Amino acid sequence: MEAKVTKLVEAPDVYYTVFWSRLQKADRYEIITKVPSVSGIYELYYQDEHKQLNLFHIAKAWYGGLRARLRKTTDPELEEDKTKKEILEKNDCYYRYTVIPSYSDMSDILYFFAATYRPHTHKVSSSGRYENIYVNEVSEDKIVTVD
Repeated sequence: MEAKVTKLVEAPDVYYTVFWSRLQKADRYEIITKVPSVSGIYELYYQDEHKQLNLFHIAKAWYGGLRARLRKTTDPELEEDKTKKEILEKNDCYYRYTVIPSYSDMSDILYFFAATYRPHTHKVSSSGRYENIYVNEVSEDKIVTVD
């Protein structure tokens, strides 16, 4: 399955289908050789003591692309945020991504995810092009827990 996004506009709404890459254990060498250096959105998960995966970071990668952003955000030596650094140091971490060539589409999808995952704390803006944004996610992996 190709990691990409499809889009259907039925004014004033938009319907996205996100095809995620396979979930991969974060490894700097694998990221450098397997992740494309293009724009997109990625998610980071950590595996807890119950062997469940917990979402702890979702972001878009525009400048530098997915490869550079994943390389930086999965390496505890490079991570500047103390909370994320601690998670990376203490747990096995996993990532998945999807390629999105449009910055506006990335903004809409990230807005949807932020409103869904963190409805009371998200500070992400949509592109403003659509009244309603709908997202369907397709993944071969099963995510157990969203933190």
